[in-house]
Amino acid sequence: MPTISNKGKAMPESPIRKLVPYAENAYKQGKTVYYLNIGQPDIKTPEIALDAVKVHSLDILAYTRSEGSEDYRKKIASYYKKNDINVTHDDIIVTTGGSEALLFAFGAIMDTDDEVIIPEPFYANYNGFSVASGVKVVPVISTIENNFALPPIEEFEKLITPKTKAILICNPGNPTGYLYSEEEINKLANIVKKHNLFLIADEVYREFVYDGNNHVSVMSKPGLDEHAIMIDSVSKRYSMCGARIGCLVSRNKEVIQTVLKFAQARLSPPTLAQIASEAALETPQSYFDNVITEYVDRRNTLIAELQKIDGIKVATPKGAFYCIAELPIKNADAFAQWLLEKFDVNGETVMVAPAAGFYSTPGIGLNQIRIAYVLKKESLVKAVNILKEALKVYKD
Repeated sequence: MPTISNKGKAMPESPIRKLVPYAENAYKQGKTVYYLNIGQPDIKTPEIALDAVKVHSLDILAYTRSEGSEDYRKKIASYYKKNDINVTHDDIIVTTGGSEALLFAFGAIMDTDDEVIIPEPFYANYNGFSVASGVKVVPVISTIENNFALPPIEEFEKLITPKTKAILICNPGNPTGYLYSEEEINKLANIVKKHNLFLIADEVYREFVYDGNNHVSVMSKPGLDEHAIMIDSVSKRYSMCGARIGCLVSRNKEVIQTVLKFAQARLSPPTLAQIASEAALETPQSYFDNVITEYVDRRNTLIAELQKIDGIKVATPKGAFYCIAELPIKNADAFAQWLLEKFDVNGETVMVAPAAGFYSTPGIGLNQIRIAYVLKKESLVKAVNILKEALKVYKD
């Protein structure tokens, strides 16, 4: 019998999606499921983006350029300039989601068995991208006790070897909602310059920053032209997850030229989705003001409700729309499955993402869950109440 690859065997399951069959069964049983497991916003996509697709005048749905349409890239560059990121359209490669941008980045700068240092917990698919690229993740652990702040730079330096090619951060962070300070970005900038590394920053949640804080982009830092690679996406910014449009940005010309070869191998990003994404750049600031207000209210509601439950420890996010909660249980995987299979409150239950999948260190995060506060406040209150009642009766 033919066998699959060792790479295929090592490819991790998504901690976010692997419980879907249990949620579907709960739904078939007539239960209402509150989905706190995935970052799919319920915020409406800007009408200007949807209308652009409805009224397009294309006769042929043809390929675009491998790097993305020039008009779109020029408008992205203008958007970045408003955010104190001075790049040209030639510094941008449009990708099929931020996921493809990360895969292209890994492929362009790392060989098999090279290493990338990532503060954990981190976006679970970084594990998958690393396996697919033959790259080794070297984690540096941040903890819930200090709200997942960046570990001391000395911890990074201990991990650097001749195989280290990059440090990867998500800012603001998924799954923690942590926002890196300017001081922390400066420290990272200094270490990548000192050790001649790349600094990859996943900045897809740039707009979602709370409490009067500011987002600091790696692309705004002087002296990083050859080191910085930014990953971006329209998915969360405009609630356009299904568009699958992202981009990779770097002033390092060799990086861009190499990434373009990967982009050419997949031909081009989707045409209609680029049309929608280009139009979305005209979204008025009032849209984001309203969205931020809504997410702050949701965050405050969620954290306040969780803090009422004995035995729960929760980190307060400064950005994005996720938080990590530590539960008084041993195994969040088993608990999450049990919630869907065997527990409900008046026919309602909840789906969460076990947090162990957001770590690469074995045995870490087993009693933690990631919660995406992408539901209305009333639903969040109900969902947390279900968790509260579940923890009263659950036995590990």
